[in-house]
Amino acid sequence: MAFTVTRRLVVAGALMSAAAIAFGGLTATAHAQSVEEIKGKGKLTIGMLVDFPPFGITNSEGKPDGYDADVAKLMAKHMGVPVDIVPVTGPNRIPYLLTGKVDVLVASLGVTPERAKQVAFSEPYAAIEIGLLAPQKSAVKKPEDLSGKSVGVARASTQDQSLSAVAPKDARIMRFDDDASAVQALLSGQVDALGVSNVVAQQIKTMAPQANYEMKFVLKSQVQGIALRQGQDKLMGWVNGFLDTVKKNGELNAIHQKWLGTDLPAAVTASKS
Repeated sequence: MAFTVTRRLVVAGALMSAAAIAFGGLTATAHAQSVEEIKGKGKLTIGMLVDFPPFGITNSEGKPDGYDADVAKLMAKHMGVPVDIVPVTGPNRIPYLLTGKVDVLVASLGVTPERAKQVAFSEPYAAIEIGLLAPQKSAVKKPEDLSGKSVGVARASTQDQSLSAVAPKDARIMRFDDDASAVQALLSGQVDALGVSNVVAQQIKTMAPQANYEMKFVLKSQVQGIALRQGQDKLMGWVNGFLDTVKKNGELNAIHQKWLGTDLPAAVTASKS
């Protein structure tokens, strides 16, 4: 019995030591970096999603591309160093940042109070907007104008909830099982308008350019920030300065026009984190 207890204590001690070493390694790796330190290592390492078009995709050459990739490349250009874009996933993007595998995240990360407990967010560089899409010729300009009209939404989605809260009582909200079915209803004329995100709206415009669809009004915005480890105050100052510059000189707007076909949303140009 004594041998068994002693052996267990030794094993437990070894595990604790290993954990301490791992934790110590994590702390050392995830130290707060400055612009000077990034320049010293010779490149800016940025994590981004590659499965969230048009923000993050893999192009025909197998390389990261999209809105976030262009922002990442622009950051490195302004910093004066090469960029190393590391593909991440939704679940591992924050761990990659916290363990020092990347310097920053340009990974379509929505700014939320919960995430702000883990990472530090820059000023907004992009936004997902939920709004109403309809043909340009439609007279709809505000929720009240939906009186007597049919509107398609994906059932139980954010757009379903947002439209249901503001639509007139005589508006017919038609709920479909998914975005694809709702989009088809708009394209076939089954509904007059569609509650949709700006990402899906851009895909619809690409699919049916002759229809001349446009966002009539915005129901909800979720801004996205560049994420850094907490404590990287000097680097955060540089990132926010970079964003201020590229918003003012039009470089960020040009990227938004390229990938989403519209100017930067007001939530990006006016919001302060």
